[in-house]
Amino acid sequence: MISVTVNGKVVEVPNHYTVLQACEEAGAEIPKFCYHERLEIAGNCRMCLVKVDKIPKPVASCAQPIADGMVIHTNTEEVKKMREGVMEFLLINHPLDCPICDQAGECDLQDQAMKYGKGNNRFTENKRSVEDKNMGPLIKTFMTRCIHCTRCVRFLEDVAGTCELGAVDRGEQMQITTYVEKSISSELSGNIIDLCPVGALTSKPYSFKARSWELTKTESIDVLDAVGSNIRIDSRGNEVMRILPRLNEFVNEEWIADKTRFAYDGLKYQRLDQPMIKKGGKLTPCSWEEALNAIKEKIANSSPQKIGAIAGDLTDVETMYAAKHFLKGIGSHNFDCRQDGSPIENHNRSDYIFNTTIKGIEEADFCLIIGSNPRHEAPILNARLRKAFVQNGMQIALIGEKVDLNYNYKYLGDNPWLLTQIASNQHPYCETLGQYKRPMLIIGSGALAREDASAVLYYAKKLGFKFGFIQDDWNGFNVMQRVASRVGGLDIGFIPEKSGKATSEMLATQMDMLFLLGADEIDLSNQRFVVYIGHHGDRSAPKADVILPAPAYTEKDGTYVNLEGRVQRTRAAVAPLGDAKPEWIIFSELSKLIGIDAETSLNAVRKSMVKVNPVFANIDITKGETINSDLGRSCDFSLDRLQNPIKNFYMTDPISRNSKTMAECTKNIVNY
Repeated sequence: MISVTVNGKVVEVPNHYTVLQACEEAGAEIPKFCYHERLEIAGNCRMCLVKVDKIPKPVASCAQPIADGMVIHTNTEEVKKMREGVMEFLLINHPLDCPICDQAGECDLQDQAMKYGKGNNRFTENKRSVEDKNMGPLIKTFMTRCIHCTRCVRFLEDVAGTCELGAVDRGEQMQITTYVEKSISSELSGNIIDLCPVGALTSKPYSFKARSWELTKTESIDVLDAVGSNIRIDSRGNEVMRILPRLNEFVNEEWIADKTRFAYDGLKYQRLDQPMIKKGGKLTPCSWEEALNAIKEKIANSSPQKIGAIAGDLTDVETMYAAKHFLKGIGSHNFDCRQDGSPIENHNRSDYIFNTTIKGIEEADFCLIIGSNPRHEAPILNARLRKAFVQNGMQIALIGEKVDLNYNYKYLGDNPWLLTQIASNQHPYCETLGQYKRPMLIIGSGALAREDASAVLYYAKKLGFKFGFIQDDWNGFNVMQRVASRVGGLDIGFIPEKSGKATSEMLATQMDMLFLLGADEIDLSNQRFVVYIGHHGDRSAPKADVILPAPAYTEKDGTYVNLEGRVQRTRAAVAPLGDAKPEWIIFSELSKLIGIDAETSLNAVRKSMVKVNPVFANIDITKGETINSDLGRSCDFSLDRLQNPIKNFYMTDPISRNSKTMAECTKNIVNY
């Protein structure tokens, strides 16, 4: 720590701080455009100029290292004139677009021009004009507004790792461009919209739709992958207008994936808004009473052993708890949250969560990825891996399908037998593995959905104990789930009990009745009577005999558990569509109809969840899990190649599959 004086106030700061950071530590406000705490320093805008004693010229505080005894002034008349001059230069070529600019009301340039500008402009020359660039279906460009802060360039290079933007020409002719006029391929590209301080980059789907002050803002979480990114849902009336990131240092920092940000328009299409029942081979609208009575009658004529439920990828924990309670009430133990057929169990929580935690990735010095493509399965987590690689020098190796992860890694092959060789110390890479102090491994959920998943888990654990991935003060054993419902389902025990049937067994058997809780990735060819409870007429709904409409995640209060075991909750931003009811209420009404006691309020359901598993009492908290030293049953691999389950990042669930924006991304990026 060293001492510096800011506006007469002495503060102690770490010796690696810049002048700007020291000033902010002292409570002084420093205007800035190009500086961002998560990006490399550029020093482009010069708005952060300050006066430092014994330095004759103004100092760009974002790029100036601190020195012991330094005396800094941020509020003198000289500094004020510096800022007025810089602002005047920035506004020379900036167009008067405020009345039609989507950034208006949220524009850094507007705010700082009001606070630090002179209020008039001495320049009368014509303003420059720059041709707008094509950056794909997500980002709309108005490059005449650009002030060359290069935040967008540095984000794609430093955080996303795609290096798809850059500057051409110099001085007044400088332009930010993709060089070859193609769509930006990064799964995190939408974050440059938030980073742009002037409205040169705006959201193409949101363009000219609403003003920021018209919107109702609701804090929630994303459920389109298992990361649980913290988001803010902006709505007007009963329509979701846009989705923005919300700061959470432990989960997503201040970034979100493009699917999280832009797939919301899928909430408008193919929605289920009224109960339906199949008559004469055709689904026809009906009342809730008629639909529930049809289910009651079918249950009365069916064997409990022939009734089951499968939870989909977006199902909340309250729904799974209520469904489990209902099925056990009628005598059935056939329920499963593992839609992909994974045999992974819930005896030990550390066997199915990301034990290192997302933030803990930054402490690791090595990562072994097994059967996963984190760039598509969890882009925010992949950004953390890249951050650890770039900033801390973490080394990475991959066993599985060879993919572009936006950072360098050692490719070992795609044969799972490599795990056997490494665990037996018979692979050349074993010597390298023994050098690391805090190694971690990541098992992809696709590797645990195979027939030989127990072999993957067995040998991954074996090499984990052998090479120090699991230590007394460090748990580097991680399973990376890719769907929002999986960890919560395992926590609440939504897997077969006693003689109950798992997903694969239910689908292979001709069940008398099968409840689908938004499950759309399954084969229903063997089923006699299907009850579909969900919000989109996606893949399974047309094959159902009864459809019960439910709200989407933006329309209900629900509990989800992310891949690291963090319990989080969505909050309703808009009202449910049509006659849709939350799924737990549907099962509560069914239970009442059949004569089973059930909770009648959301709080009661949540209190019961805590009794089943105390983890649900700890909202937004993760606690360390003790790794189970039992390796399980030794077995051989039955399949050869490890393959990644996601082929199209932009269409992985009912919401994104019905999004026009995601369809455009598929056309312009995936199929380019």
